[in-house]
Amino acid sequence: MKNKFLFLLFTIFFLCFNSTSVLAQPTPGQDADSIHSKATVVDGHIDTMMHVVDDDTWLPALDIGEETSLHVDIPKLQAGGLNAPLFAAYTSGYYDNNPRSISRTLALINALYWTEEQNLNDLKIAASTKEIRQAVKNNKIAAVPAIEGAYSMEEHNAIGLLHQYNDLGIKAIGFNWNYSNALGEGANRVYGDPERTPSEGGLTDLGAEVAREMNKLGIVIDVSHMSRNTFWDVMEVTEAPVIASHSGVNALKDHQRNLTDEQLLALKENGGVINIVFYPVFLTDNPQGYVEDVVDHIDYAVNLIGIDHVGLGSDFDGASMPADLQDASQLPNITEELVRRGYSKPEIEKILGKNILRVIQEAEKLAENDPSKRGVSPDIMPSYEMGEIIDTRTPELTAEIATKRGPAVDENSFRVIVDGMEYEPEYNRETSVLSLQLTENLEERFHVVTFEAANRAGKVSRETRIFYIND
Repeated sequence: MKNKFLFLLFTIFFLCFNSTSVLAQPTPGQDADSIHSKATVVDGHIDTMMHVVDDDTWLPALDIGEETSLHVDIPKLQAGGLNAPLFAAYTSGYYDNNPRSISRTLALINALYWTEEQNLNDLKIAASTKEIRQAVKNNKIAAVPAIEGAYSMEEHNAIGLLHQYNDLGIKAIGFNWNYSNALGEGANRVYGDPERTPSEGGLTDLGAEVAREMNKLGIVIDVSHMSRNTFWDVMEVTEAPVIASHSGVNALKDHQRNLTDEQLLALKENGGVINIVFYPVFLTDNPQGYVEDVVDHIDYAVNLIGIDHVGLGSDFDGASMPADLQDASQLPNITEELVRRGYSKPEIEKILGKNILRVIQEAEKLAENDPSKRGVSPDIMPSYEMGEIIDTRTPELTAEIATKRGPAVDENSFRVIVDGMEYEPEYNRETSVLSLQLTENLEERFHVVTFEAANRAGKVSRETRIFYIND
């Protein structure tokens, strides 16, 4: 009996110092508040922008620079120490209405640019790890643009539109929001038509082409909301690490939105990260949920695939939250729980943000070198500001082209792209103005135009603007 008692004591002692289980104890001298405040905290997915826009016009209307009833606003981000949220432009798609899917996606991207303009002292759009770090260094929220649901991308416009999204700073794209589309099958394994027609298969040929092009551009592929067939196909195609922006662990809660152990191990092999969602429905049978449930999923993933592959992806403003994690201001509660369970400061820093920043940086490093970023290229000055309102459905889109120094402009290089589609523009040598007069009415409200020019040395410039039709 004495030997059994000593063995039990030894076992408990071993677990306390060698596990991140609930038996683990806080490391002496660790202060959760200090760890949290000094870390760069990144959230892989928030849906706040869909609440910023007006329900009818989709124009930005709510300034999150002040206290709101939302899970996320700038005061809550500052109180919770959330440095770099990935703001999703979310759409579930408008089945058989590609222009509307484009318009909705652009409306939410535009809302983020508008939010930046209203809060220049506190928030900065950041489209790279360098820009994220610089914004945080300047004590600003680094707002990282992302897309959830690539229903705007179809065979006729996908690659052109993808490059325009890249111009707009989009850093991660999730192909699906549950419904299947032209890129691949979603988690619900149905299309978004009224009949919810069943789908089959995984990644389409177009989806594979888009995935490879995202690798070239340094845009991170987001595998949340994909069907498992699509997930496995993506893992075969991609050469860059991916993220699951907001998912849970299927072994703890069986749900189509959660990743199986096999998927998690593949994510580790890929070098990617699962960002644990806060939505209780994905975490526990308790409809309320608590921080402990979030960290249970973190524990499981860390124990299975390692500390380098786990992060946070709240789904703030897109789902209900745990009782003790009601908004962004309460994020330090997660750090407190991680400390309580015995995670070290370096481990916590990885979970809070370093892991997802590593994935973004590795995707950037694997991207093809962009010739437009080297040497002297032409200056392009569009006549419209970002988000400008235009009173006609057949606008003339113009930009002035200038070459103040370096080789002369190559007139054969001029391109104008609208909503992913290339058009042949006119060029006035006397005024140096590149123009496109649209002759067919633009459908829907939001659109995106890109002006592209190169000089005779091959240095390329692009300027991209979102505009709004109000007629």
